[in-house]
Amino acid sequence: MRRIVLALPVLVALVATGCGGASDSKEATAAGSGGGKQQLSLVAYSTPEVVYDEVIPKFQQTEPGSGATFKTSYGASGDQSRAVEAGQKADVVTFSLEPDLDRLVKAGLVDKSAEDRWVSTSVVSFIVRKGNPKHIKTWDDLVKPGVQVVTPNPFSSGAAKWNLMAAVGAKGLPYVRTLLTQHVKVQPKSGREALQTFTSGTGDVLISYENEAVTAQKKGQSVDYVIPGQTIKIENPIAVTAKAPETAKAFVDYALSKPAQEVFASWGYRPVNKEVLAANASKFPTPSGLFTIDKFGGWSKVNDQYFDPENGAIAKIEDDAGVSTAK
Repeated sequence: MRRIVLALPVLVALVATGCGGASDSKEATAAGSGGGKQQLSLVAYSTPEVVYDEVIPKFQQTEPGSGATFKTSYGASGDQSRAVEAGQKADVVTFSLEPDLDRLVKAGLVDKSAEDRWVSTSVVSFIVRKGNPKHIKTWDDLVKPGVQVVTPNPFSSGAAKWNLMAAVGAKGLPYVRTLLTQHVKVQPKSGREALQTFTSGTGDVLISYENEAVTAQKKGQSVDYVIPGQTIKIENPIAVTAKAPETAKAFVDYALSKPAQEVFASWGYRPVNKEVLAANASKFPTPSGLFTIDKFGGWSKVNDQYFDPENGAIAKIEDDAGVSTAK
């Protein structure tokens, strides 16, 4: 009964702010804060929840974060971005990919100077069952007879867009058609839901972030992972909103600092702090065929060419596969 009562204020707050795609929301209060000097709203994509569960308390122990409280919301990256655009309260936002931040820049909710500021990076990888019984090593292995693949829906999940552009860059668009129409049986809403779907027993391989594989292993899931030779570098932006208080800016600075970046690295995110990245060089080898979204002309061109609901090449493939392309 106590759990239900505690959940009601959060539910009411989410409804009141029109949170849309938020899949999880909670509050973190600084120990001994006496009620808190400043409450910050962090709106994030689904996967780094485990990181911020550690980073927020560490920030609260610093002088800039002393007395701060947090209300956090996690969900599919695109849904979270659209929710903030529609009015959900946010002081700090962090998304799976740059276009979800650009949406808020265009809406005047985030200053343009926040563009190209990454809090973490990763690479697209293959999460497989323990021991890799299907012997998945390359993109070609994903389309062998009998192999079933899980990847999120690219029209709600930023992770899915990274996954599919990695496939396009490695093998081309015809390969993606074969993959989506013949081997992908389910497309969950977010990267985190996709991991949960896979670890519950669905599919032979999950296309996902490298950090999701590490997270699954740290949580005791019986999985292994493979980083293909050809894959894409994932870049995750972070920003404060235009009207955010100074404490929010201090939090973003802390998220980029060595102590916070060490937490990111511990959960499998490739840190952007050079010192932390150098210390974890053996943990994060560079794939031989690593490429970036610039290979395709950047996200603006990619979204128009591949993910436009009416004319995008991947949108048409998803339509043929019976997958919703509604945003």
